[in-house]
Amino acid sequence: MNLVHRFQQYIRETLHISADDKVLLAVSGGRDSMLMAHLFITSGYTCIIAHCNFQLREGEADLDEQLVSTFAQQHKVPFFARHFQTTDYAQQHGLSIQMAARELRYAWFEKLRVQQDARWIAIAQHQDDHIETVLLNLARGTGLLGLQGILPKRGEIIRPLLRFSSEEITTGVQQLQIPFRDDQSNFSTKYARNKVRLEIMPKFREITPEFDGIMRENIVHFQEAYDLLQSFVLPIREELFVLQDNRVRISKQKLEPYIQRLPLLFELFKPYGFSKNVLTDLQEHWRGESGKIFHSPHYELLLDRNDIWLKSKNLVSNTGNLLEIAADSANFAFGDKQFEMCVVEDTSIRQSENVLQVDFEKLVFPLTMRFWQEGDYFYPLGMGGKRQKLSDYFVQQKIGRYDKNTIPILINRNGDVVWIVNYRADNRYRITESTKKVFTLVCK
Repeated sequence: MNLVHRFQQYIRETLHISADDKVLLAVSGGRDSMLMAHLFITSGYTCIIAHCNFQLREGEADLDEQLVSTFAQQHKVPFFARHFQTTDYAQQHGLSIQMAARELRYAWFEKLRVQQDARWIAIAQHQDDHIETVLLNLARGTGLLGLQGILPKRGEIIRPLLRFSSEEITTGVQQLQIPFRDDQSNFSTKYARNKVRLEIMPKFREITPEFDGIMRENIVHFQEAYDLLQSFVLPIREELFVLQDNRVRISKQKLEPYIQRLPLLFELFKPYGFSKNVLTDLQEHWRGESGKIFHSPHYELLLDRNDIWLKSKNLVSNTGNLLEIAADSANFAFGDKQFEMCVVEDTSIRQSENVLQVDFEKLVFPLTMRFWQEGDYFYPLGMGGKRQKLSDYFVQQKIGRYDKNTIPILINRNGDVVWIVNYRADNRYRITESTKKVFTLVCK
């Protein structure tokens, strides 16, 4: 099976991309993204091409943009380019250049995707990127979750080249005579990822020529192990952790079969940030006196006679599960979370799950922060304007019965859901070309 057919099979059978879906192609001008663009276009998909000029490489970046623009024009594909002040942005936000570029490009891609009514954002990461990510995460100690590498699909972002190695991509570009430009920064070992690619992975291949294939198999095993672990832990957590009056009650009798199994205990309490040292202390005092308290950064466990009580350290006071937010608010707390709010005229989007940016003029104050209620619905941003119940959204996101009751919901004065905090905003309040002021809420 040739490269084109393998590509079409992958996006059809693994990514489940419909032939009618419009796709935003993130094209830098390098061989990976140029091949991806060629494959999508020749496969008959409706596409737009988006190119980021980070203005970091003087004239080289302009030549990249010119190449991609010419390619788009030759194939009669709409072309969009955005110039960023990347260095200034990095300094203002205390980020590395790489992280700043990442934030800027993903924010713009999402904004452009919505404006152009595209269904997907296609990123040209391949198998070698996949393996590099796992090695980096292994070095950083991210645990089993990080060892899954790069997901083929996450939200509206798809990675249609994950089936192909860097060598296959190079061969494909040569055979199909696709123009491209090399970014010389990819050959500098001052970046951690480049060091892994250029120095560490070649050493592994010297030791084991089949290294890439073995790593691909290992990643599949990691993914299967993580899914298996979650399928085992989630039902136990949902049975044991019972929400009651803003606290979670955990029956000692029901927890007893698991209390001496530290790895399982750690997974059960993992969403609440309790370290293994603290949980070991809990094991030792399991049958001790009532009243002992165990702490994580944001939660505490209280030993009672028959139960353990889990609660946030920053529960909302006075109004319980309801907090009104005035237009002149700046900082406030709700549940176990801290929020910072402002209104700005800068309409550029900062792509981050913990940041809400919506059209200020569409809001009516005071806003309300509360938890989920039966019957709540919204119009998820980027989902084509379709109405969805929050309960159905939680199921799709695999959010547990207790966990969904701890997620803050931002409500407009008219009753609309504006934001499921740290998950998704409502499409009705998105930033558009006519937006003049942006309401920004950061969850810390």
